[in-house]
Amino acid sequence: MGKKDIGIGVIGVGMGSGMFSLNTDNSTRLEVRTICSRTKEKLETFSRQYGIPHYTTDYKELVKRKDIDIVGVYSPDHFHYEHCKAALEAGKHVICTKPLTNNLEHAKELVRLVRKTGLKFLVGQTMRYDPQMVTARKFFDEGRIGDILFAEAHYVHDIRPVFGLTPWRLTDQQDTMYGGCCHPIDVLRWFLDDIDTLHAFGSNGNLTPGYTLMNNFTLNLKFKNGVIGRVLGVYGVIEPVEPMMKLSLYGSNMNVVSTYSDNLGGQVKLVWDDIEYRPPAEMTFPPERGIDVYGHTKAMVRYMKHLEECILNDREPSPGVIDGAKTISAGYAAWQSIKEERVVTVFNEF
Repeated sequence: MGKKDIGIGVIGVGMGSGMFSLNTDNSTRLEVRTICSRTKEKLETFSRQYGIPHYTTDYKELVKRKDIDIVGVYSPDHFHYEHCKAALEAGKHVICTKPLTNNLEHAKELVRLVRKTGLKFLVGQTMRYDPQMVTARKFFDEGRIGDILFAEAHYVHDIRPVFGLTPWRLTDQQDTMYGGCCHPIDVLRWFLDDIDTLHAFGSNGNLTPGYTLMNNFTLNLKFKNGVIGRVLGVYGVIEPVEPMMKLSLYGSNMNVVSTYSDNLGGQVKLVWDDIEYRPPAEMTFPPERGIDVYGHTKAMVRYMKHLEECILNDREPSPGVIDGAKTISAGYAAWQSIKEERVVTVFNEF
């Protein structure tokens, strides 16, 4: 095995368990050295199973450890600000799973702290690291799509099984505007940059007794470059027939549709305007299963290698803390639009 000299401490070992495969990956210097959870029995099991030398139930102990360079925040959404803030104040780089937080003022404070400390901060938006989404980005960067004329993205998922895997989402009433819609909002921002104005509607699917928040959303967006688009974030439904995640880019030269589902893998479908009859082409991507139950391990490894490169070469991670904050700002504006029944201007001055 190669040199393992960049230590990681992971807070939250549900989704965070996807980090453990880094320890046996010879192509990276990253190593998980300590893990943190409120459940000691779970920590003991993971420590034995994956050979992780240290564990703790106190995140404050984790962030202060001298052998830790990066803190991975995979705790419930409402703890992200607290845990990220502690890590930054302790001088650690941060990888925070999406969403950055569920509070706009907290997002502003994290941007301020990253600027003050100069530390690297990556938001774990896995859609940017799924192969089919990366393929769409490659077509865009090479100019093959041309100018984007319209764009839409969705994340549609029956949330009920997820409540069983992560009960906090029900007991603490996860706000899926931030915890769910952040996926399609972020992936559209990746291609079109800042959102200028938006209009949103929301409802509760009422499929889960005790869950009282809205969990089905539509957002109509106008980006600062003039392009319009749409986000569909729907979680209070039975599992849909179409793929869980979808990105559609309508370009002046080419249309690209990229899709992803945990168990089915992904597709990229293309239509060129300059080919007679415009026959669609299709690429398929097999499912990427890993050691975690969510199926995002491979994407997590890819974004951690990106963070490693950014730390070693002093580059800015993508998506970084400002990207994460602008996604939260869009979610905040969407809630404002729903409550006030009007078009809202999105705050982007971070």
